[in-house]
Amino acid sequence: MVRFIGRVIQGSKPGKHPGFVEPALATLRTKPPTDAGYVHEIKFDGYRVQAHLRGGLAYLYTRSGLNWTKRFPTIAVAVGRIPATELILDGEVISAGESGAANFSALQDDLSSSRYDRMAYYAFDILYLDGFDLRAAPLVERKRVLAGLLKEAGDIGPLFLSDHFEDDAETLFEKSCEMGLEGIVSKVSNAPYRSGRTEAWIKTKCLQVARYEVIGYKNGATSLYLAKRDGKDLVYVGKAGTGFTTSMILELARLLKPITLAQSPLSKLPDRKNKIDKWAAPKFWAEVEYRDITSDGLLRHTTFRGLYASRTAKKPLVAKFK
Repeated sequence: MVRFIGRVIQGSKPGKHPGFVEPALATLRTKPPTDAGYVHEIKFDGYRVQAHLRGGLAYLYTRSGLNWTKRFPTIAVAVGRIPATELILDGEVISAGESGAANFSALQDDLSSSRYDRMAYYAFDILYLDGFDLRAAPLVERKRVLAGLLKEAGDIGPLFLSDHFEDDAETLFEKSCEMGLEGIVSKVSNAPYRSGRTEAWIKTKCLQVARYEVIGYKNGATSLYLAKRDGKDLVYVGKAGTGFTTSMILELARLLKPITLAQSPLSKLPDRKNKIDKWAAPKFWAEVEYRDITSDGLLRHTTFRGLYASRTAKKPLVAKFK
């Protein structure tokens, strides 16, 4: 047991600082759990980062254990101000986009340009504190310790507590999507911290659906390249490379082969990293799911849903279920 701010934490064990801990990972589901016994957190669109204090010095590690302390200097300074000597926090580094919500593209841009004013660290778990391993303690107890520790630390922005909610999961998920957030993570409230992917953490992601014109395809029709209209111009927006079955690929190849072009129909060619194998006349529309749009206008985390004859057609020409 560890005594902290007048509380006794059951399940904690005295021990040395364990160093980097393989992080707990959430299992993806299409709907959040509605059973009792879960708490729910906002899912941040950023980099998973484990924050350490060893001998009062701060270290920041990526999900795979890489030392990125120098890449997040302002956050390292904030971690160093926590009133502890030995510590491990689990959390997420984010950058706020124009809407104020976490934006992964903004974070990538900030890392490339060494911009730190939009970066923040949201801590959602504590694994170790001054001689005691807290991983076996129930989640809600660990979060009480974390909340108390950060309250004692005072204003050490850009470091914040990622609070949890006990509200109805489906309502919270709908609200998070309406606000343009990535989704929610639901966690078993009395579970210990377990490294690796388990059912104790369930993530539910918000997705957007739209249709874009098909302007090219990969050899074998295993990916479709997409564009949108900007006046009379066609502007490249990325590709859909998942969501296909074998029968869908065969049907797509049959439909696209007759409209293959020798030259691009785009007003501007995409950069070399987005090389397109085969160009196609913009005769069909692909309906896709995607997470968001990057700062350079490309779809992110895109999945194919169906091929249509027009933007408004109701019946798909190619889909898993017509």
